[in-house]
Amino acid sequence: MLKGLYIALVAPFKDNGSLNDAKLTEIIKFHASAGTDGLVPCATTSESPTLSREEQDRMIEISVKHSPEGMKIVAGCGTNSTARSIENIRRAADLGADAAMAATPYYNKPTQEGLYAHFRKLADEGGLPLMLYNVPGRTGVNLEPATVERLCDHENIVALKEASGKLEQVSEVIARCGNRIDLLSGDDAITLPILSAGGKGVVSVVGNIIPKVMLKLISLFNEGEQAKALELHVKLLPLCQAMFLETNPVPVKEALNMLGKEVGEVRLPLVGLSQDNKKRLKKALTDFGLLD
Repeated sequence: MLKGLYIALVAPFKDNGSLNDAKLTEIIKFHASAGTDGLVPCATTSESPTLSREEQDRMIEISVKHSPEGMKIVAGCGTNSTARSIENIRRAADLGADAAMAATPYYNKPTQEGLYAHFRKLADEGGLPLMLYNVPGRTGVNLEPATVERLCDHENIVALKEASGKLEQVSEVIARCGNRIDLLSGDDAITLPILSAGGKGVVSVVGNIIPKVMLKLISLFNEGEQAKALELHVKLLPLCQAMFLETNPVPVKEALNMLGKEVGEVRLPLVGLSQDNKKRLKKALTDFGLLD
């Protein structure tokens, strides 16, 4: 159900720090023209912990309103409260989202049994197809392959964004679940290896800047052009790495601003990119041919 290129959207802010609806609309139309398969508003790259409920709703509403037919909207809805996550999913459904994404609950660090019960309840009561999101570096807990296998037969659990960085774990999930769940890369830098292991796409940060290139990487792989896909993967690697010079989405927002997209600053407690890392980012953009 959820295959191809999904963009983890940045949240553009005005100079006064408020959500920039007009800029968000512009960004969505940019991805629509590129042929992007789907958008993920209100996830980490959208600085979701700092968004008000009203802003979350507006991001989803604007994404739905301005996305063309066929482009899926997967709303970031997960929190470390099961009840609040269900509320978010239901609101996203009411706003017209196609699916919801929920990360493993952070800080409270549930056991595998707790994760299973949490995601089952979201799938049972949320009312949308669900993309699980495993990002232990952010949440402090790893969604293990055996738990994914227990969940993947639920009719509403359709995808997994896997950002553990562990290719062995990716391979084990695919070996256990097969086609019962669509596994997407949560790390741009290893999208090609994950596709090679059986992944179906990527939820991308760098795609905010170069959606057509990421679409090309996926299409080359799917068309059996392995040598060309590898060549593009190698070319992409320094730019993907530059997106994580500091905490996401600090570098990608800085990159978009360098490219004239004017998406504004990050919100506290995040701060702007350091001067040294700005130089590294500018070099990566220049080397890739995005800046003179």
